[in-house]
Amino acid sequence: MEQFSDYAQKITDMVIEFAPNLLLAVVVLLIGLRIINKLMDLMMVALERSKVAEEVRPFISTVTGTLLKILLLFSAASIVGIETTSFVAVLAAAGFAVGMALQGSLSNFAAGVMILVFRPYRGGDLVQIEDEMGHVREVQIFNTIMETLDHKTVIVPNAMAIGGIVTNLSTIKYLRVDLEVSMPYEEDFERVEAVLLDAVKQVPGVLEDPAPQVGILQFDSHNIVLAVRPYANSEDYWDVYFAANRAIKRAMSDAGVKMAYSEGVEMGPIGR
Repeated sequence: MEQFSDYAQKITDMVIEFAPNLLLAVVVLLIGLRIINKLMDLMMVALERSKVAEEVRPFISTVTGTLLKILLLFSAASIVGIETTSFVAVLAAAGFAVGMALQGSLSNFAAGVMILVFRPYRGGDLVQIEDEMGHVREVQIFNTIMETLDHKTVIVPNAMAIGGIVTNLSTIKYLRVDLEVSMPYEEDFERVEAVLLDAVKQVPGVLEDPAPQVGILQFDSHNIVLAVRPYANSEDYWDVYFAANRAIKRAMSDAGVKMAYSEGVEMGPIGR
């Protein structure tokens, strides 16, 4: 009986000693949770006003709320008297291990968040990422789904888009359509220039301002390479590209201008 009384006294002493701290910890938890919930509501409103992508808003809110709740829990534990250093060390070690195991995926994930927040491109834009060009079908959290101009589906890791060179052709007011024509040395440049300019000006979609240009690009061993530079709106680029080539071939044939062949000529879009 006396032993039971000793135990009861010890328990009573512990309750008296820890009750205030325990009560304070509970109050801190309850008030802290309400404050965090209010902050999350305000954050969602701020993200919406900042026009942050709708897909990434819940993610930012969830991650921020989880971190705040973990800090709140540690604060409450320290009030009670629980040593939190060991818990922090375990969480840090676990986070490091997970980060090393998912290094590639996490880099794509972080890049996806940056793309959705800063919007270097969005769905429907015509972009060139590294060597791939096409319309963005969807921006996912890990990958960007593109539909190339030959209607192939290309999945580009977001880390490649953030770490590499991205050309967004849809943000440019107009594009320069780069064409090259090989002319024999015996032809008169002024006559060929007039034929080419008249041909591209008749192509639907070619802009009057800036005006098309024709110039000598380089002298090859067997011919002269001419640069033909009409301009078009970004959505009309490929229509103008192919139509201008057809018009040039027809105009050169009608004018009796010989067309030479030059190897290694590359043609592609250059924004202005």
